[in-house]
Amino acid sequence: MLKGRHLIQPSDLTVAEIDEICALAEQIIVDPVSFQDVCRGKILATLFFEPSTRTRLSFEAAMLHMGGAVEGFSDASNSSATKGESLADTIRTVSSYVDVIAMRNPKEGAALLASRYSACPVINAGDGGHFHPTQTLTDMLTIRALQGGFEGHTIGFCGDLKFGRTVHSLSEAMSRYKGNKFIFISPNELRVPEYITQMLDSAGIEYTEVERLEDAIGDVDILYMTRVQKERFFNEQDYIRLKDSYILDNAKMKLAKTNMIVLHPLPRVNEIAPEVDDDPRAAYFKQVKYGMYVRMALIAKLVGAL
Repeated sequence: MLKGRHLIQPSDLTVAEIDEICALAEQIIVDPVSFQDVCRGKILATLFFEPSTRTRLSFEAAMLHMGGAVEGFSDASNSSATKGESLADTIRTVSSYVDVIAMRNPKEGAALLASRYSACPVINAGDGGHFHPTQTLTDMLTIRALQGGFEGHTIGFCGDLKFGRTVHSLSEAMSRYKGNKFIFISPNELRVPEYITQMLDSAGIEYTEVERLEDAIGDVDILYMTRVQKERFFNEQDYIRLKDSYILDNAKMKLAKTNMIVLHPLPRVNEIAPEVDDDPRAAYFKQVKYGMYVRMALIAKLVGAL
């Protein structure tokens, strides 16, 4: 039963619940008209203390497509946080007006804190370098739709694996399914955090760490590209030195399997060359559309509409 629940990290959902949400999203894709009024009378608050395009608009479009309403803010400067209001008080206030909250905040743990003070479900839309569970659901729906399921894949994560919350979330979620293996591709300074590798070690899941994309791309079924995130660096010189570490182009795509897919949480900077967009294996813009549908399914479940 998902009604009234918070979603702070992927592990808040069981494997069965992930399957349930993805199955509902697939129904919505096939027959969206049947779901256009299921959230009539419900209100979603989008509280974005950090800039976002896809995630915020995807949440808002999801609610509007189901007949619901949306309110909120897209920048912390548009909120009472600028007056010194605490996050707890903001959440207490907003949750008295709405049925569900989607919140992005640059501080790790902010979503968990919000859930403790909210009178309605809180969906974590990204908390610093921690988790981004609805991006994980987006990624998983894309994998399910394009690769036939969640089991038996070799998944390559490339780029900023240290600060990339989407990488942390998806690796944790996909580790719960049988037969998956991981290849982590990054410079030494941006390696995947130790808590992720410890989690894989304790579960007996196979993984390798490499520095060159060319050494791994031929082995993966799913290549998950990420940008080097300027906003996560304290030292701009480190960012400048590392930002172009990995660029996926047609030459590298020739080394990949014919049925491999390329995912990216977006926005991209220059880590995927525009020439790759025309390759049928490039799935990152399909991923954007799947994100709206999976958020529709999630919202509907949390507010008890379905």
